[in-house]
Amino acid sequence: MSNYSHPLTPDEFRDIYSKVPRLTVEVVIRSPAGVLLTLRGIEPCRGLWHLPGGTVRFGEKLFDAVRRVAATELGIDVVAAHPLGYIEYPSHHENGLDSPVGIAFDVVDYTGVPHPGDGATAARWFTELPRAMHREQADFLRSHSTGVFIGRTASQPRR
Repeated sequence: MSNYSHPLTPDEFRDIYSKVPRLTVEVVIRSPAGVLLTLRGIEPCRGLWHLPGGTVRFGEKLFDAVRRVAATELGIDVVAAHPLGYIEYPSHHENGLDSPVGIAFDVVDYTGVPHPGDGATAARWFTELPRAMHREQADFLRSHSTGVFIGRTASQPRR
């Protein structure tokens, strides 16, 4: 797993990502109980359910970013994950934020019990998407409903 400390100050982050797209990873975990979402406790998007995710740091491998984000936001150790697709976030740009593009990863093996971590006030399994959900992530999960959201339950924790 990567051992990166947060490399940018808030001002540096805003300055850089006001000029270039921001690469993120999104963590998709499924079980017979549904898909795991967390409730944002911080801005942006406070109060919305979303896929746990975060910025890929300079020089960080994508799988290492998935492991770091899952450990920080869910308290789990990802053993295996596979890319599902990408999510563009025009709502961020439209609201004067940044312009992220997320690569969603299907976590197929992990250890630990998921729970809300940094930036989240709750974590819950959903078999139907909640109304108060990040728009682009909801669209992504709907477009991948066969095998990703409803019906397929490959993700199981390793004990």
